[in-house]
Formats: sequence, structure tokens, C-alpha cells
Amino acid sequence: MTELDLGAAVLLGLFGSSHCLVMCGGLGAALGMGIEPGQRLRLLLLFQLGRVLSYSLLGAGLGAALGWLNILPGALRVVSGLLLVSMGLYLASWWQGMLWLERLGQGLWRRIQPLGQRLLPLRRTRDAVLVGLYWGFLPCGLIYTALAWSATAANAGQSALLMFCFGLGTVPVMFSTGIAGEQLAATLRRRGLKNFMAILMIGFGVWTAAVPVMHQLNGDEQVQHQH
Repeated sequence: MTELDLGAAVLLGLFGSSHCLVMCGGLGAALGMGIEPGQRLRLLLLFQLGRVLSYSLLGAGLGAALGWLNILPGALRVVSGLLLVSMGLYLASWWQGMLWLERLGQGLWRRIQPLGQRLLPLRRTRDAVLVGLYWGFLPCGLIYTALAWSATAANAGQSALLMFCFGLGTVPVMFSTGIAGEQLAATLRRRGLKNFMAILMIGFGVWTAAVPVMHQLNGDEQVQHQH
């Protein structure tokens, strides 16, 4: 894992934020409305902290599991690259195949969602962090894609760090949505900007998938030259 990977994780969260607005922008705005004005900033920041922590814990668990299974990292990067391409196509509404991935988590979300709803409207520090932790299980193709990509590290600590950076990338939009997100939402929903972000994500996905393939080809060429 390099600084480039960490930066890419932040950009993935930032560029994918338009999807967050479509999926849960209304929920985020409603979350902010129920909070007393004097407590809004503090509780929303704590909510964001819980949400990012949830992503990090999920990344750590998946990274540890794949590290234990000893799956080839190159194969994982190819799969995650293809998921990133799919997510870019989905963001631009050019292909809706990612919907099936989001449906996979809906059963779990139906069990977790009531736990968070009982804590609304937010009044206490603990409740804000807990709702953020629950929020990490929202069925979202962007989160699943980021998890698959972070899992290519096959290491609990590195995968957690990648998901932490991804979560940080989503904070500006999600936090602004809770405060007063309509203007920001309108900006991010503009067709030209969405297409631009989608193309960047597709390009990153192609790069992610191509790197292990190129390494494999170069390795094969070196073996041939030695023989």
C-alpha cells in the first residue's frame, strides 16, 4: 500500500459522493433536522466519526479474512478494478447492474435500521456515534466496491486504513447534507459533473485491474528470456 492508494481511497469517497446523495441524502438531511441547533454541529461530527469508524472496522474484518484465506492479491485487484469500473458506469447512469450488489445487503439492513431509528432524533454523544456505526451497514454499491478494493491489501490494518481514507472522502458531502445540503446536492447531481466523476472512477478501475495483469505479463516475459 502506498500514498497513492490512500489518496485514491479519499478520491473514491469524494467522487462517489453523488451516489451517496441519491442513496441516503434524504436520510442525512432528515438526520440534521431533528437536532437542536446548538447541538447540531457537534452531533453531526460525531455521527460522521461513527460512520467512518464503521467503514474502517468492516475493512479490517474483510482484509483479515482474505489475508487468512491467502487469495492471490493480483486476482483480488482485478476483481476490485472491475467493480470500480462498474461503479463508475452506475454513477453516470450508463449501466445499472450494480443494483444487484446493493440488494444483497438489504436483508441485513432491515434488521439494523430499526436500531438506529430508536436513537433519533439525536440528543446524546453516544447515540450519534452509534447511529454512525449502524449507517456503515447501509446497502450501498459504493461502500461494497470500496470494501472489495480495500480488501486487496489482504491485511486488517491496511484495509482498515484504506476504508478510513475512503470514509474521510465522503465526509464533506454527507456532513454538508446534514447541515444544509440542497445546494450541494443540486451541484453534484449536474450531469456534466457526474459524468466527469464517473469517468475518473472508471479510469481508476481500469488502472487498478491493469497493474497486476501487466506485472504478470512482465513476469512471463522475464521467464521466457531466462529460458
